[in-house]
Amino acid sequence: MFRALEIDWSIREIERHYSPDWYRVYRAARIPRDQWAQADRLWRKAYASESPALLPGVRRALRVLARHYRLGLVTSGSRDRVRKQIRQFEFAHYFKACVYSEDVPKKKPDPAPLQLALTRLQANPEECVYVGDTPEDVQMARRAGVRAIGVLGPFPTSERIRAEKPEVLLNSFRELPLYLRAL
Repeated sequence: MFRALEIDWSIREIERHYSPDWYRVYRAARIPRDQWAQADRLWRKAYASESPALLPGVRRALRVLARHYRLGLVTSGSRDRVRKQIRQFEFAHYFKACVYSEDVPKKKPDPAPLQLALTRLQANPEECVYVGDTPEDVQMARRAGVRAIGVLGPFPTSERIRAEKPEVLLNSFRELPLYLRAL
């Protein structure tokens, strides 16, 4: 997408500016607003050819957690793409509520996506935790009054998520069930 728009960004700039809210990335890259729709199309086209692998420990963690908790999903990803991935990984039965990028006008780190998930789960913020792998996830959780658990993931955000100081920062999803049991 950056190459197609003739933006000379290396992995260093992407690591520095990565966000699940791509409009923040577009602003950082100084993409004119009238080119955002084109950037979106290019990004979606490139991503459609990807087959992201499941992170280690996620399948087992979801299986264990779903036995003890009501699970929700709040994602910056598009409904079509994420639903396809949920079906592919056979995770649909785990989530009692899902909030996708199209469901709210404001994106992470705004609390609106998480607040909608709480409403759909009929849950109070103080009885929930939010698990995320970006600094925006931690910020959103705090703004919604929910405890934030960070997990180091494949995104170039490890230093930035550390700087947000989530309640706990896990190295892997494998650690999540043990940590939640200790709560």
